[in-house]
Amino acid sequence: MPAEYRELSPAKLNLFLKIISKRDDGYHNLRSGMTLVNLCDEVTAKKNSKFKINYIGPFAPQNNSFEDCIVEKIFSKFNLVKPNYSFTIKKNIPIQSGLGSASSNAAAVLRILEKLNYEEIKKINFSEIGADVPFFVHGKDSIVRGLGDIIVKQPFPKYHFLIIKPKQNCSTAEMYNQINLDGTNYDLNLDTDEISEHDTGNDFEVIAENKYKEISSLLKFMRSFPELIFSRLTGSGSCIYSTFESKSNAEQALLIFKKSFPEHWSAVVENNFN
Repeated sequence: MPAEYRELSPAKLNLFLKIISKRDDGYHNLRSGMTLVNLCDEVTAKKNSKFKINYIGPFAPQNNSFEDCIVEKIFSKFNLVKPNYSFTIKKNIPIQSGLGSASSNAAAVLRILEKLNYEEIKKINFSEIGADVPFFVHGKDSIVRGLGDIIVKQPFPKYHFLIIKPKQNCSTAEMYNQINLDGTNYDLNLDTDEISEHDTGNDFEVIAENKYKEISSLLKFMRSFPELIFSRLTGSGSCIYSTFESKSNAEQALLIFKKSFPEHWSAVVENNFN
């Protein structure tokens, strides 16, 4: 058995995101089209005398550890024996951004545990680790429904994206607390395994625009590029992306953006990259 394993941990973009209903347990049923992009964290596991997690890279937390580390949660939530491996996670994806980096990291660790023939993985309910974890374990572009546990493979067109990160972070919990479904009745007949004309937009955008002036201004700017297909908030924020058919158009938009917002993180990425 190898002494070292490495897995890429890709980001995701929500091409659309609809909030369907609030459940009796306080969580929400969603409907989203999710695509993987070639912006990746890197997860490495090495044989070690004890279990250890270390974060490095441009978006690593202070002291190289998270208080609410999702990888720790894999083992603590299900009371599992920790393997004698040291996991190093290089954070290239902005956090609190709607790009799913924590859930993607968890899925990458789960893939490594499978390679280790880690028997206790059978005890793990992926959706209890995080709502996006089942999607990242599935590892294919999909329509995601329910709590994130209903996943149907769905190919999406090839796109090139300009992603930008506002200075403002968005807490997923806080954004969900702002949801008000009073007076809105989603037609449940539309919540199917098939894409329809109603699958557009992101229901969190209205919340983010009302709550954060910066995000509202940046969304307006991101919708002004030439050759644009559409711009959108991803997840519950705070990252915003603009969509293009060609890489050259996306890179031109990047130059325009950097001229006006040189201190903001930004990157051109693509889906269907394998």
